[in-house]
Amino acid sequence: MGDTLEFNEIYQESKGSWNDGRLRFSKQNLVYKSSKTGKVDNIPAAELSQATWRRVCLGHGIKLATSTGHVYKYDGFRDTDYERISEFFKANYKVELTEKDMCVKGWNWGTAKFSGPLLSFDVNDSSVFEIPLASVSQCATGKNEVTLEFHQNDDAEVSLMEVRFYVPPGPADEGADPVEAFAANVLSKADVIQATGDAVCVFKELQCLTPRGRYDILIYPAFLHLHGKTFDYKIPYTTVLRLFLLPHKDQRQMFFVISLDPPIKQGQTRYHFLILLFSKEEELCLTLNMSEEEVEKRYEGKLTKNMSGSLYEMVSRVMKALVNRKITVPGNFQGNTPGAQCITCSYKAQSGLLYPLERGFIYVHKPPVHLRFEEISCVNFARGTTTTRSFDFEVETKQGNQFTFSSIEREEYGKLFDFVNAKKLNIKNRGFKEGMKSKNNEFSDSDEDQHDAYLERMKAEGKIREEGDGSNDSDEETDESFNPGEESDIAEEYDSNASESDSGSGGDGSDDEGKKNKPAKKAKVVKERKPRKEKKQKDTNAPKRPMSSYMLWLNSSREHIKSENPGISITEISKKAGEMWKQIGKDDKEGWDRKAEEARKNYEKAMKEYRESGGGSSTPAKKESKKAGGKEDKKAGGKKRKSDGGEKEKEQGGNDSFKSREFISSEESSSEGERKKAKKAKGKPKGKESEEEEEVMTTPPSSEVDSD
Repeated sequence: MGDTLEFNEIYQESKGSWNDGRLRFSKQNLVYKSSKTGKVDNIPAAELSQATWRRVCLGHGIKLATSTGHVYKYDGFRDTDYERISEFFKANYKVELTEKDMCVKGWNWGTAKFSGPLLSFDVNDSSVFEIPLASVSQCATGKNEVTLEFHQNDDAEVSLMEVRFYVPPGPADEGADPVEAFAANVLSKADVIQATGDAVCVFKELQCLTPRGRYDILIYPAFLHLHGKTFDYKIPYTTVLRLFLLPHKDQRQMFFVISLDPPIKQGQTRYHFLILLFSKEEELCLTLNMSEEEVEKRYEGKLTKNMSGSLYEMVSRVMKALVNRKITVPGNFQGNTPGAQCITCSYKAQSGLLYPLERGFIYVHKPPVHLRFEEISCVNFARGTTTTRSFDFEVETKQGNQFTFSSIEREEYGKLFDFVNAKKLNIKNRGFKEGMKSKNNEFSDSDEDQHDAYLERMKAEGKIREEGDGSNDSDEETDESFNPGEESDIAEEYDSNASESDSGSGGDGSDDEGKKNKPAKKAKVVKERKPRKEKKQKDTNAPKRPMSSYMLWLNSSREHIKSENPGISITEISKKAGEMWKQIGKDDKEGWDRKAEEARKNYEKAMKEYRESGGGSSTPAKKESKKAGGKEDKKAGGKKRKSDGGEKEKEQGGNDSFKSREFISSEESSSEGERKKAKKAKGKPKGKESEEEEEVMTTPPSSEVDSD
């Protein structure tokens, strides 16, 4: 038999919830480490006094009792493990592993036995159930009843709230009350905090971020008392898991974080972390409410009666001595900001600080998050959604939970990537540059300077998309119907030349004679418009582009996919084909690549013959003629829009003293249709009103009329 025995997936019950972990038996001690909390139970082999093998809910379990009065219970063993464990205990611990059956009769009358920290309810010397007295939060008595209330666990799906025991009255000659005796036995081991005596020391009005407010902290030998204006909290030191001392990014403040399990409660809100904020400039002279001999005996030199220094140092020093746990500080990580050992980021729409530690990450402060490397499955570097100047850091745990720390500055990427890589964490989107080392000194705009995990993933996905959708049977055509930089012919009706239309040329030759007598106006310069580009027409006789290897394979496999999956849609065919293409072997893909290469050569040969025969693009001479023709047409169109009638209307419009009805109707009409209606309303081929006006203005002398 070896020196050690190890068992995985061994469970420990904690307030109604089962936490898995690993149990190891060695010659010196027994060690159990919880996978969820990381808490370690270390039982020296010399203290082990009793071991019991029992059949319990998850198979078989072991109950271990020590000489110091502690009881440990572990569940999840198999029936075949009994012989190995029994022989190991006899050989190394000199303790016999005894088998004991549980009572399953379901009787509710029995005997209550108090054995150390356990209350055992037995029927005929067989245990029915056991209650850890440390889980009792309150004990109330009645006439013949004792009610036990329990601490609640957030992780337990079903929680036991309370248990009532009926205690029958004893004989009349006995003076002691059995109900009070039962309650006294429970309270002697229960986790009911009662402030008796004076506090060791008091810290006045400390700033607390979680729960928020100013609290007086009273330090007692067994628990911590937070006294605020509205709420009071009593925290036993046994519920403290870890202590953290973290420097703020501004180098002027310090965070002191206390991790709690079970958490403190405020109504329905539970606080798993107690976060205190200190200023480095605050000083304190502290005197413990104990004699020097008692301080030396109890704390073994860790504390002295009179101490002075920074406030955060005093609090952390006292807590370390009373809780008897190490204080975790940031490691060698250095952020982009000089001297900063953290990264500014956001979590759940709240801004905070992420501290990379030697064995995990901790985020403060709202809500606080602590992630150990042991429970991290993989990490992922994701590009920010709003801007490329930031990125997201995603952490996925082995339990399937995902934590996303967003809006991290791009300059922090290289340092964080090197830290994660050095800790040998699984980077989900490492891509093809796994061995590439990133630079620490800068994060330049070019992605070629250093490794970008997100970019590598996007490249890989793009390559797969190109293989799946990379072939188009038709030539690429550019849609030139919309050119923002060019003017359209549609706007000609509404431009400044719209009044100079053919509708104004309604006068006869006498209008020309009137014009000759008037001074000539400066001709208006009309800006020449660029000719509209003609849309490229597809030539049906041109050779078709060759297909990619994936499309050649898809065309040959489409009927096979349809036959295997009757009723499959077109989109599902594409998805199914993409999955099948990924699973095709390298040799088969090379065969399809050769076919695609052969098709490409045939296409190039056919395209060359097609161009030599005069197909495809036009010659330069044709292009020049097209340009010249377009310009002439444009000029001719510009001249057409100018008419004598239009110029005449313009000249008449400049004279405010006289306006003809013709001019008014053409100016006020808002469209070509209204101008036509105005012409029809006049009912004269040349406009009689205008002729009468000309006769009045240009009537010859009577002598000339008589001579006619």
